[in-house]
Amino acid sequence: MGGIVIEILLNKDSGVPLYLQVKKQIMDLIRNGSLKIGSKMPTERELSERLKVSRNTISTAYKELEQEGVLKSYQGRGTFVAEEAKPWKAYGIKDKIIKFVDLGLEEALETGIDPDEFLEIVALRINEKKEQMSKMTAVYIECNVEQARMFSQQLSKSTNMNIIPLTLPDLHKMEQSTKDLIEKSQVIIATFNHVNEVKELTGSFKREVLGIAINPDLGTIVKIARFPDGVKFGFICISEEFKFKIRGALEEAGLGNINIVYSNTHDEEELKEIINNSDVLIVSPGRYNDVKELNKDNKEIIRFLYSLDDGSVKALKPKILEINYLK
Repeated sequence: MGGIVIEILLNKDSGVPLYLQVKKQIMDLIRNGSLKIGSKMPTERELSERLKVSRNTISTAYKELEQEGVLKSYQGRGTFVAEEAKPWKAYGIKDKIIKFVDLGLEEALETGIDPDEFLEIVALRINEKKEQMSKMTAVYIECNVEQARMFSQQLSKSTNMNIIPLTLPDLHKMEQSTKDLIEKSQVIIATFNHVNEVKELTGSFKREVLGIAINPDLGTIVKIARFPDGVKFGFICISEEFKFKIRGALEEAGLGNINIVYSNTHDEEELKEIINNSDVLIVSPGRYNDVKELNKDNKEIIRFLYSLDDGSVKALKPKILEINYLK
């Protein structure tokens, strides 16, 4: 038996990805009390059929709500609005931290340390950790130099570390300058889809390789969604992995049915053919110049941008602090 009937109205002409519309309206229904804790949600199939959208659209919305602790799935029983008694991991991050602070303060008071002394201890420890991070150097590996530089700057700002950008081609060439940069680093960071390759290419350096997630830029997806039906898109990137990632991102955004040719070819004739047969060109940052040079008809070029996932960056920091960089 399915879940309750919920009222969701989608605007397929708004340019906002359908899964985000579904997610937002479910959260609104919970906030206004229309959906209560313990309510059973419709199955993905039921909701997709009723809203006349792909099942993948509903699945994406449900998965994000599960990750945020809003929904909870039980094998064989279905998906429910999260129960009131949540484990710590399902609480908001501030609630979780407050619990740890409360425990620390209680322990301090029991041992005769007053609140002001406790605050001094916490401040001192935070400064020690920040100092530790500022003395560390990491290399960040991406497939193209544009994203390597952009993500390195974002990570440097977020972690207070010295982050040096490198590319996969740099690792394949492995010139002495690249070796020197890796040698002086304490950790290597790469996006998750490159981690295994980076581990193979840097194994001899005995450095830990940490993965980080990236998210498609919502503005880029909205821009693509606003084009009318029938527009022919050509997508050009560097790697097979990035091509797969973009296809998945567009499908998750409800754009799996657009007329698009995906390619990571470096053959100039093939590239010209794709450009000539497309109305709009979508490129990864590393292929922008290649496509621009061959785009004689000045067709619109959209850079498909990604940004570092905030949650992934937060999860990275404690892993970095665990590394004994003095060894």
